[in-house]
Amino acid sequence: MSTLRREPATGAVTTERSYARVDTDVIAANVAELARRTPAVIMAAVKADGYGHGMLPAAEAALRGGAEWLAVAFVEEALALRNGGIDAPILSMIAAPAERLCEAIRARVDLAVGASWMLAEVLAAATAVGRPARIHLEVDTGLSRGGATAAAWPDLLEGTAEAAADGAVEVIGIWSHLACSDEPAHPANAAQLEAFQEALNVARRHGVVPRLRHLANSGALLALPETHFDAVRPGIAIYGVPPGPAIDMTGLTPAMTLLSRVAKTKRITAGTGVSYGLTHVAERDTNLALIPLGYGDGVPRHASNTGEVWLAGRRRPIVGRICMDQFLVSTGDDVVRAGDEVVLFGPGINGEPTAVDWGETTGTIGYEIVTRVGARVPRVYLP
Repeated sequence: MSTLRREPATGAVTTERSYARVDTDVIAANVAELARRTPAVIMAAVKADGYGHGMLPAAEAALRGGAEWLAVAFVEEALALRNGGIDAPILSMIAAPAERLCEAIRARVDLAVGASWMLAEVLAAATAVGRPARIHLEVDTGLSRGGATAAAWPDLLEGTAEAAADGAVEVIGIWSHLACSDEPAHPANAAQLEAFQEALNVARRHGVVPRLRHLANSGALLALPETHFDAVRPGIAIYGVPPGPAIDMTGLTPAMTLLSRVAKTKRITAGTGVSYGLTHVAERDTNLALIPLGYGDGVPRHASNTGEVWLAGRRRPIVGRICMDQFLVSTGDDVVRAGDEVVLFGPGINGEPTAVDWGETTGTIGYEIVTRVGARVPRVYLP
């Protein structure tokens, strides 16, 4: 889990060598903006330590912004939220055999059930606890990941209907997940919507009628209103990072800024090699600045010789290989000093790179850039 710290009052100088500044008011405002765009209930995804932003602060901010539900990947994440004082409904979406289901049921954590073995384990746990389990049946509509296939769906419904009649489970939701919502025009979106509607029809014929139907993730919330149903599950959008280049992010702002400070500077002459493997050789005399972050902190090694940071009023190129704990940037003839602030990525408002820029540079996505920021980097929270 992230280190929880509060940023000093405006004007004070933080003593952190490197840190990720997370504006929780921005997360709350993003959720409020997303809620404005749909009549559906917001189920905010705060899995993976809140996509790197800090799970508990992100959850608190999302609820403050109007989310009524939270979604996590695993039971232990849900239990951590409960231990942190979160009382809102929480859906745990992924399970393997022998999960901590008894603890989850006692803590009123909703459980995704997408296979008959999972239903059997949930029923055993509910019997042991002496309380009905709250479940969301997951159907695979074309992602080929979690959920029951169309062929297995009727058997899962039959078992669920019997368990519900016995009072062992409460069917809170039926849900699925979209494969291509970051590409709104992709034909898979319409096909999955049709498959989801058919799955709901089959469920109804088996006497299984959920309180919540949910399909839409961030991209679908923003671009596919026909997928909204009763609840939507925004994830990356609540942190202000776009799900894809075709998604309009107007009104949404990135909540994380990754910062460091120059640790050392030096002047090198033309022909001097830089960092492991000497993959960069200076073409002319230049100043170098050493940044004390590396792939051990989640900085992608693939940004070696290609990425940029914001330092001394402009973007500066990363030169040489990114190391485990440090990397170098060239400042040409511009003089920088140890202690000067460096912005690896942020909202982009002042010209600094964004998480999306880093993703494009390294052949990945903004999701991975923010989520991979390591536990060694303190999170400093605003306000």
